[in-house]
Amino acid sequence: MARKRIGYVELEWTCPSCGNENPGPRKFCNGCGAPQPADVSFHQAAQEILLTNEDEIARAEAGADVHCAYCNARNPAGATFCGACGADLSQAEARSSGQILGAFRKDPARSLTCPACSTLNLPGAKECAGCGASLAGAAEKAGLEKKPATQAASSTRRAGGVPRWLVFVIGAACLGAAVFVFSLLTKSEEMIGTVSGVAWTYSQSIEGMAPVESEAWLDEIPAGADVGACRQELRETVDEPVLGALEVCGTPYTVDTGSGYGEVVQDCVYEVYDDRCTYTQLAWVVVDTATLSGQDLNPRWPSPTITSDQRLGEQEADYSVTFDTGEKTYTYQPSDEASFLAFQPGSSWLLEVNGLGAIVAVEPAP
Repeated sequence: MARKRIGYVELEWTCPSCGNENPGPRKFCNGCGAPQPADVSFHQAAQEILLTNEDEIARAEAGADVHCAYCNARNPAGATFCGACGADLSQAEARSSGQILGAFRKDPARSLTCPACSTLNLPGAKECAGCGASLAGAAEKAGLEKKPATQAASSTRRAGGVPRWLVFVIGAACLGAAVFVFSLLTKSEEMIGTVSGVAWTYSQSIEGMAPVESEAWLDEIPAGADVGACRQELRETVDEPVLGALEVCGTPYTVDTGSGYGEVVQDCVYEVYDDRCTYTQLAWVVVDTATLSGQDLNPRWPSPTITSDQRLGEQEADYSVTFDTGEKTYTYQPSDEASFLAFQPGSSWLLEVNGLGAIVAVEPAP
């Protein structure tokens, strides 16, 4: 998946000393003058506006700022000496970066109404200017903060109005049915059965050339085939742009660059469409089937007569053995001719039968 850059925005940071909100690039608090701590986190502004100033964009593109190892002052990426104390920045630690902060907030921010006194407050305010109450709930209603999944409104009903208890009952019933069927398949008993009958069927297909219609991508149609109708279909989805591909992008979001600026990006994929066509060509197809069957231990393949424009195709064999236990009869299907020939009529066999009445194993009776 390709990450497409839309632009850069200015982030904000909260002063831990006085709680004032400050522009991301600012090194000192606008409220109390305290320096920005090295571990302070950047967050999105109430409304994010893409930067147009070339100097700010260059600062954002430079990468994460670094903090001086001697005086802890914040310096831009690429600086070699501290702007505050002049120390060598070769040992400076870069700020963390790359964190996804949230969906791009391009819409105008709304004022926050205090839930306690109804005073209107500036977007992004943490406490009411009128009464000092927390504005966390108001920020959530204004769409500035996403409600955690654990705080989603609880309900005794699931989507579509189905009662939660009914979902549990249906689930328990399905589980019980699965356990019952499993017990029937795994539970078995042994009994002695006598071979009371055998049967076999041998089939030989006959093939001839005939026009066959198929479907494929235009560039994969065999040479010499007659191409029919074509339509555009999605052939593949790729991560990088290719000529003629349809770009499909997700919701833009903001990523912390560690410089006080955020990079607004989209995750995109590229859908490649191509011609999907029908085509017709001559191919071998089954035109007839010759069959022999019997109720003995002498199976044999049919020998059909074919014309010069025909050929013999695939063969298929089916075997069946019937056992009589004195109380019930069971049918068993051997997998091959060698196994089938072992079931002499009148011979006794030890049968393993599961709870559904199917033979799962046979062996000569002791």
